[in-house]
Amino acid sequence: MRDYELIYIVHPEVDEEGLAALADEVQSLIESTGGTIRQVRPWGLRRMAYPIKKVREGHYVLLIIGMQPQGIAELERGLRLKEPIIRHLVVRAEEGPEQEGDEQRSE
Repeated sequence: MRDYELIYIVHPEVDEEGLAALADEVQSLIESTGGTIRQVRPWGLRRMAYPIKKVREGHYVLLIIGMQPQGIAELERGLRLKEPIIRHLVVRAEEGPEQEGDEQRSE
């Protein structure tokens, strides 16, 4: 299982209850594709660098997830179908020194 960073931007007109419901939907989508959520970091309402669909602000949410590479395509397909999500991006998380193999530490 690999670590990935998922960031998604939600339409600014979605209220707190809608954000919580959407977060539950994203969590169930991740779990249905065989992944686990390691960390959730809501960034709040921020101004975007350029307008997307005539919208200049959005609620940003960053997730650190563990998932098999085969599940990423299914996850992205599910995220595209969620109307309140304006944009999303999934990237493989960089491995830090604490995540590298034991062979480098056994000196």
